[in-house]
Amino acid sequence: MVRDTKIGGSRSHFPATKLSAIVASQSQNPQERRQAFEVLVRSYWKPVYKTIRIKWRKTNEDAKDLTQGFFSAAIEKNFFRGFDPQKARFRTYLRTCLDRYLANEQKAAQRIKRGGDKKILALDFDSAENELKFSDLPDSQSIEDYFDKEWVRSLFSIAVENLRKECESTSKSVHFKIFERYDLEAHSSDKSTYENLAFEFNLPVTKVTNYLAFARREFRRLLLENLREITLTEEEFRSEAKSLLGIDLK
Repeated sequence: MVRDTKIGGSRSHFPATKLSAIVASQSQNPQERRQAFEVLVRSYWKPVYKTIRIKWRKTNEDAKDLTQGFFSAAIEKNFFRGFDPQKARFRTYLRTCLDRYLANEQKAAQRIKRGGDKKILALDFDSAENELKFSDLPDSQSIEDYFDKEWVRSLFSIAVENLRKECESTSKSVHFKIFERYDLEAHSSDKSTYENLAFEFNLPVTKVTNYLAFARREFRRLLLENLREITLTEEEFRSEAKSLLGIDLK
């Protein structure tokens, strides 16, 4: 997680409008529908996997299969068609779909292997499992809050990775490294200052400030672009943006 609230930025405007993946998931075009589900899977698979492991007490292998199975069924049976943004946030609706799916699978009383041969994306289950080992696991009473926190963590991770790739492709790797050292390594015993970073990267302090401002601005843009894709209405988008970054978008 980032280290200070400046990452939210002083400019509070919408990112360029993109077609919501929730809308596109209902498209009659198979390719558009598939791409939309890939966006949704990338944003939600870790919270789904971890919830299955913790709430439903499934083994690593069964949780993998159930995660793939859930998203496969969501595509095939169009789970998200009934989403109404006036009644709940999409992540709440998705979690309800997940609970319903798992309850039905439980009732089937069969060895679960429903998703293993239907890969939605190449999902890094090992990284999710490793994160579980080093995190405080919730009790059954707080699993909803846990799902939401993992969703936030997933969105931030996606934005960080997209920023890294963007900086590498535009010869701005130093910008990302400064962002990484100052904002992402918050729990490091050797916390960086602007002066330390200036010395480390052989830059004036003013450039460190500018590079960090650029990286934060791009991180925020990438985060909001992804958020725009996985929300349906402007009201939901604004609400989620305020929850994530503590800002009111204009």
